[in-house]
Amino acid sequence: MDINAALAKEFKLQQWQVDNTVALIDDDKTIPFIARYRKEQTGSLDDTVLRELSERLTYLRNLEKRKQEIISSITEQEKMTDELASAIENAVTLVEVEDIYRPFKPKRKTRGSVAREKGLEPLAEILMEQNPKTVPGEEAAAFVNEEKGVATADDALAGAMDIIAENLSDSAELRKKLRELVFQKGTISSTAAAEDSNEVYKNYFEYSEPVGRIAGHRVLALDRGEKENSLKVAVSLPEGLGESMSVREYTKNDSECGKLVRAACEDGYKRLIFPSIEREVRSELSAVAAEGAIKVFASNLRQLIMAPPVKNTVTLGLDPGYAHGCKCAVVDPTGKVLDTAIIYITRSKNEAETAKKVIARMIEKHHVSTIAIGNGTASRETEQFTAELIKTIPEKVSYMVVSEAGASVYSASKLAAEEFPDYDVSLRSAVSIARRLQDPLAELVKIDPKAIGVGQYQHDMPKARMDEALKGVVEDCVNSVGVDLNTASYSLLSYISGINSAIAKNIVAYREENGEFTDRKQLLKVKKLGAKAYEQCAGFLRVPGAKNPLDNTGIHPESYEAAKALLDRCGIAPEELGTAEIIREKVKQVGLKKIAEETGAGLPTLNDIVKELEKPGRDPRDELPPPLMRSGDVMEIKDLKPGMELMGTVRNVIDFGAFVDIGVHEDGLVHISQMSNKFIKHPLEVVKVGEVVKVWVLDVDVKRGRISLTMKAPK
Repeated sequence: MDINAALAKEFKLQQWQVDNTVALIDDDKTIPFIARYRKEQTGSLDDTVLRELSERLTYLRNLEKRKQEIISSITEQEKMTDELASAIENAVTLVEVEDIYRPFKPKRKTRGSVAREKGLEPLAEILMEQNPKTVPGEEAAAFVNEEKGVATADDALAGAMDIIAENLSDSAELRKKLRELVFQKGTISSTAAAEDSNEVYKNYFEYSEPVGRIAGHRVLALDRGEKENSLKVAVSLPEGLGESMSVREYTKNDSECGKLVRAACEDGYKRLIFPSIEREVRSELSAVAAEGAIKVFASNLRQLIMAPPVKNTVTLGLDPGYAHGCKCAVVDPTGKVLDTAIIYITRSKNEAETAKKVIARMIEKHHVSTIAIGNGTASRETEQFTAELIKTIPEKVSYMVVSEAGASVYSASKLAAEEFPDYDVSLRSAVSIARRLQDPLAELVKIDPKAIGVGQYQHDMPKARMDEALKGVVEDCVNSVGVDLNTASYSLLSYISGINSAIAKNIVAYREENGEFTDRKQLLKVKKLGAKAYEQCAGFLRVPGAKNPLDNTGIHPESYEAAKALLDRCGIAPEELGTAEIIREKVKQVGLKKIAEETGAGLPTLNDIVKELEKPGRDPRDELPPPLMRSGDVMEIKDLKPGMELMGTVRNVIDFGAFVDIGVHEDGLVHISQMSNKFIKHPLEVVKVGEVVKVWVLDVDVKRGRISLTMKAPK
């Protein structure tokens, strides 16, 4: 297979795009680096397409490798034919290749293999001829051999039928047809596994649905219910449909031999081939559902960590709690801890009044302007307390409830202990909550993405695939924003293209020992950071206040000459950097094409250079709508009434809808059917995590704590 040609066809790309991209990947260039600094070679493919292409490249290479292994194995057995070689070569999936290899695969002991050892394969071949004149019993008598364990003619016939049944099960063509049939006509169903099965799965106690139409989230629910021994799940075909297809594969007539072959086919179908097909179909459904869930999780994670930062504010983080109190931490605009305290707002009125004085004093002393409240235990009471407090103080303060998912994981981690050796676990959590509001990206990279809680069934996903996908998302986000070389933590630096955890720690160690970096070239003095790593990372690292202003932009050092030529050719003075309109006009007067011809730089690179010169150190998150901050009254679920209009923040997007924070303790669900007046396949077509949306209350179940919302405006 010409893999590059196959990729070009599949992704609808030019051949040169694929050839160049594959060459860059093989040269160990990272996806963020290729996406940002090799646009001329790839035709400006973005990081999402590049990752998909890279994953597909790996799959096709593994497929080719497996084909060669199978060809070698069959050739060694001296069973290779032109027809087999062609079938293997034309197979487009690993499943197809394994189906072809199945008859030649070394088998564990089976009824069919035992019969072959007894020398009954020739009898099976005689039966398969289905000659009307053949008398099976007479033919079988010739194979009676007590030494081999064939005591009677009936034993011989039974063994021969076992061989036929196994051959049927090994038929690649039949397996392919049956798989397709199951997806077209099959049904997946479930029942309660026991009388005391978990009520969480009540909807699936008497459930069935066509295999070809089942949604991914229901597949994952069935898988989990089965794993927890709460559900029994089965795949079935309409009565007789699979058997008749199997019988037609081998039977020629209704002779005595034909009847035995029919019986062998029916046995092979029920005992061997369909149970195997059922496992394969379930496995494929689960794999597709998992991949879909991982993509949704990855999309949610991308939106969450790319949420607009609340910059240049002193922030108070509140980690709510009952028995152990509410932990408080004030951090300055750079995330440095200024003050901490523990208050009690739920135990008594006196303690609540004392708590108000403590918080008011902290706000006044440190000029706090934003408050971040964790959404865990006692969040509702803490929000009520905060809303009441800020009405009584002269300072203008607003607050936001932020997800504290993973905060406890971080606060108990080795990294948190290194950052805050003098604080206990609970206070570290308050710091993390404050920083999440200030800069979600910088804070959330410290936490295992699976602990952030913006997906569905994330803990049931294939770990390696999940980790790979989420790491890719974080890597793309960090590199698209860029990081300050002099303030970034090593956990943030470790996601920069070309930098691993060890090099990131070495950068921090160099910074602590030698003071702040003054230019990018100093990176080459960092231990283990060689020329190759420098090429990959330099453009993504910013040096504010550097002597060369280009060091604080996303312009790669390899393009400095082109940038300087552009500045000179367009007559842009150093003091004009950052004045977008002036730069745009001067570049327009000369023309980028002319500059490209003069400098030899590509147009995509020059376009990126112009954008960076217009706004050095630009942060793509600044272009997004700001988060929804609150300062008014706090509602409770009992205050909600159908038809009420509210603004809310999307907290999680799943296959069947989105959960929206509308300012009460419970998030409301907007079902996919309530998201748009037109048909949509997935909620991600309409909403994203962190987006502020207008919703209307549909229904409220106070007892169960459930809120149904709609995004369709009432008529």
